[in-house]
Amino acid sequence: MVASPSTTPIEFYFDFSSPYGYLASYRIDEIAAEFGRVATWRPYLLGVVFKSSGQSPLVSQPMRGPYHLRDMERTARQLKVPMVLPEGFPMATMAAGRAFYWLDGKDPAKARDLAKALYRAAFAQGRNITPTEVVAAVAGEIGLDPAEVTAAIGSAEAKERLRTETENAIARGIFGSPFIIVDGEPFWGNDRLDDVREWLRTGGW
Repeated sequence: MVASPSTTPIEFYFDFSSPYGYLASYRIDEIAAEFGRVATWRPYLLGVVFKSSGQSPLVSQPMRGPYHLRDMERTARQLKVPMVLPEGFPMATMAAGRAFYWLDGKDPAKARDLAKALYRAAFAQGRNITPTEVVAAVAGEIGLDPAEVTAAIGSAEAKERLRTETENAIARGIFGSPFIIVDGEPFWGNDRLDDVREWLRTGGW
């Protein structure tokens, strides 16, 4: 069956230090558009979630880590996109998240462009996007004012927005990256994007 039309946004939660979030970033907007939807991009701090859940980054886990490194590279080859682990991986991503939400409050479409540029800088170019100056430089590469972005990253408003988004994500039971919510239905992982598409096509099961 084909689902009845809906314009409810698809929620795309991710951490800028997540390789699987990076891989999903190439497909999420395309999947949403296929069904007349938009994806709402929501970066949050997965490290804060780990403290609450007792998890650790996949690549640091015994046995699972080497497998996931291989799987990330294999998936990137399948999608025909570049994949390198950036210097300093896994990275702190507070500056990236603050820059995103500062811009999201002004221009959500441009904020999405910045998110994509930051992801490509990290996982296509191998740049460590932890430092404020690197985030500002990437922003400058897509036409933003680096000085304005630097000031925004240090602002109380941007810090509070990222903190609130992260707390809200934890309250909703969001624990990984990417984490996609379609009409209240949660899907965890880049490998669930085909299920997301099928859920949208059929209206669920």
